Amino acid sequence: MCKECGCGDTNGATRLQFFAKGYTESNAQEIENDLTALPGVMFVHIHSHDGETVIDYIPEKTKLSKILSVFENHEVDANL
Repeated sequence: MCKECGCGDTNGATRLQFFAKGYTESNAQEIENDLTALPGVMFVHIHSHDGETVIDYIPEKTKLSKILSVFENHEVDANL
């Protein structure tokens, strides 16, 4: 469980946890909003200072390629 935000329980969803490059304070919030708007995305948390990213989603509702396209649209390098 994350000490800063308390994230940790996936509630049965698939969890992606990785470090991305290219976040700013503003684009991190925009990416969180865009990802949360996707069907099946249950949780998104981005630490813009170090790039740590956590996403819980249901693959049957949203494909990984759709999630990755959000990062591409914001020119952030999500190394999965």
